[in-house]
Amino acid sequence: MDLLEHKIVKRAQKGDRIAFAELVELYKDKLYNLSYRMLGNPHDAEEVAQEAFMRAYIHLKKYDSRHKFSTWLLRIATNCCIDRLRKKQADYSLDAPLDEADGADLYTILPSPDTLPDDQVVIREARLQLQAAIEQLPPAYRAVVILKYVEDLSLQEIADVLSVPVSTVKTRLHRGREALRAHFRE
Repeated sequence: MDLLEHKIVKRAQKGDRIAFAELVELYKDKLYNLSYRMLGNPHDAEEVAQEAFMRAYIHLKKYDSRHKFSTWLLRIATNCCIDRLRKKQADYSLDAPLDEADGADLYTILPSPDTLPDDQVVIREARLQLQAAIEQLPPAYRAVVILKYVEDLSLQEIADVLSVPVSTVKTRLHRGREALRAHFRE
């Protein structure tokens, strides 16, 4: 995949729009999922994912091929999410109730043949509570928790995405987990 990805990126850097469209197709779900987990709103997640792709397209010539393209793209998306969160902080209350239509993810809506309806309700509630708790984390902790547990990135990859040392990632991850534990103890 990396060799194919590298060839597609090189073509896109030379101005091949079809190659960039291939990159969008490869990463659109990953960027949307990251944005949704960071922002908790499908509309905002869609906008931020599009914005991240636009920024990537504009700055594609600056991409350093010594690093993974996915890491570079996730860094752009994460920064877009953090920017969006900073802009929304003034008019968003962390104490506001979670809107189920915006807060529910598609996986919790689809019925599973393996679980009973009562179990589905419990699982859905737990996921909504977890998403709400994650949304209460400061953006820096939220980004690390999502990149680690949702995107399943290594500590080094997270450090590359966020442009911080691995020790900072470890600290933020620890503090994020502690904040989540404290939230659920209450």
